[in-house]
Amino acid sequence: MNKNDLITRISQKSGMTKKDVETVLNGFIDEVTDALVAGEKVQLIGFGTFETRRRAKRSGRNPQTGDVIEIPEANVPAFKAGSRLKEAVK
Repeated sequence: MNKNDLITRISQKSGMTKKDVETVLNGFIDEVTDALVAGEKVQLIGFGTFETRRRAKRSGRNPQTGDVIEIPEANVPAFKAGSRLKEAVK
């Protein structure tokens, strides 16, 4: 499912227009992004938690040349599924 499919399904279930659903979804994405940039967690009880994790500096290989390269440390976004989501997927 892509973003347009999600917008269509939410629109059908909620009775909202696709344009309104797209506005809400884009707002949600922007707010989650802003929170993660600020170092905050976004927790949706039962669904999951969006957070950032620190990935340590490490060595890697350039797949084209085989040379060893240093990969710098970085903050990366992460999602941890909540209990209801895990149960629903089983």
